Amino acid sequence: MASARQVNIAIIGAGGVGKCFLSQLESLAARRQSQKLVLTYIATSKKAVYSDSYSPIALDSVVSTLSSSSQAPLALPKLVDYLAASGTKTVLVDNTSSQDIADAYPSFLRRGISIVTPNKKAFSGSYKLWQDIFAAKEEGGALLYHEASCGAGLPVISTIKDLVETGDEVTKIEGVFSGTMSFLFNSFAPTSGSGGGKWSAEVAKAKELGYTEPDPRDDLNGLDVARKLTILARYAGLEVESPTSFPVQSLIPKELESVASGDEFLARLPEFDAQMEEVKAEAQKEGKVVRFVGSIDVASKQVKVGLEKFDLSHPIAALKGSDNIISFYTKRYGSNPLIIQGAGAGGDVTAMGVTSDLLKVLAQL
Repeated sequence: MASARQVNIAIIGAGGVGKCFLSQLESLAARRQSQKLVLTYIATSKKAVYSDSYSPIALDSVVSTLSSSSQAPLALPKLVDYLAASGTKTVLVDNTSSQDIADAYPSFLRRGISIVTPNKKAFSGSYKLWQDIFAAKEEGGALLYHEASCGAGLPVISTIKDLVETGDEVTKIEGVFSGTMSFLFNSFAPTSGSGGGKWSAEVAKAKELGYTEPDPRDDLNGLDVARKLTILARYAGLEVESPTSFPVQSLIPKELESVASGDEFLARLPEFDAQMEEVKAEAQKEGKVVRFVGSIDVASKQVKVGLEKFDLSHPIAALKGSDNIISFYTKRYGSNPLIIQGAGAGGDVTAMGVTSDLLKVLAQL
């Protein structure tokens, strides 16, 4: 029989963020005296480790145990039943970007299984899924945190929740929400005015350094930023239907939208460098730089994602590296926004967001 202080942990996903999280969980479990954290289930899309008796899975060897396992993952409805039947408080950590798993959140929450996740799709999918998730959470008395779904480890979600729940009124949100886009434009159009390579060369360099998805079009289509804005707009009180229900500027040339692969896309991108050079030059003429930003205007219910020009002294223009910056304009903060800035991508900082959410859940269980 599990002790009253035991909390079972189930994890789906063991990729970049997943592995960083496992390492943080191992040191957390060793440090935590008040509760016994027991990993009872871990799965990737192809393999799993678990037992009918909910035996603890050793954290120091879990990666090799998982890679040599011959067990298949449980189908999601079966996983809900398996976790709920343990008789022990359980937290599901979803370190994937799977829509199927996101769609199953209401089933887990309704059965009292708490969730922490960086998965944007659960909170930026259809507005109905958003409503179902929060209704199921109340119904099951479960806890739910997703700080890392917007800005990795930066305290973005917790900040907007605190603002709204303490009765402040968010009027506008603006910022650079993508580490990839930040890196690209800080390199392509630096505030110094000189330097900055050809657009296609900067995209290739960003991919080489691991800042883009395997197919850079998955960053350049603007959808990642649109998902983050959808989440924030909903917390600010707007019933945004989906990330495709407002204007999102794609930086993929029409002619390259349907090429077969990311490599072919990169090979042909130089043909279109002149278009981006023109955008950069136009901003320079006005003494400005161009950046890829998202904005939410709450009063006019306008959400948009795309290129904007900024004065060189503007905080958005002065970003470095792949940093994110998010400015919250509210009634209380007046004309000087509350600004959050820092690394908005990377395995360790994203996993930190997940781990700090797990700590919030553990404190309440």
